[in-house]
Amino acid sequence: MSIFRSVTSSAGRVAHDMRGSVHRARLEGEKRVLERRHRQALAALGARAYALSKDGRLTAEALAPEIAEVDARLDDVRAARADQAQEDTSHDAVAAFPMLAEDEPA
Repeated sequence: MSIFRSVTSSAGRVAHDMRGSVHRARLEGEKRVLERRHRQALAALGARAYALSKDGRLTAEALAPEIAEVDARLDDVRAARADQAQEDTSHDAVAAFPMLAEDEPA
């Protein structure tokens, strides 16, 4: 019976580790989506600024909606990174995903 207990215990640990890895991968994916949306908002801001500068109408008021969108997306990215950092303290995410240690905050 002890071999069955040993196998069952090992399988339970592996399953637990896999659930943690999947959870961390999901958080990383969500963070990447938010970062991509932030880059898209920056691109829209740049396109709008370029068009306004060509028309000679470049003012802060003209860009207010795009700037607000960029700021909102950046806040989303920061919140996701903070959530992930909090999650990472309860798991050894850097050991499981070494690429997380390379990310610099925005």
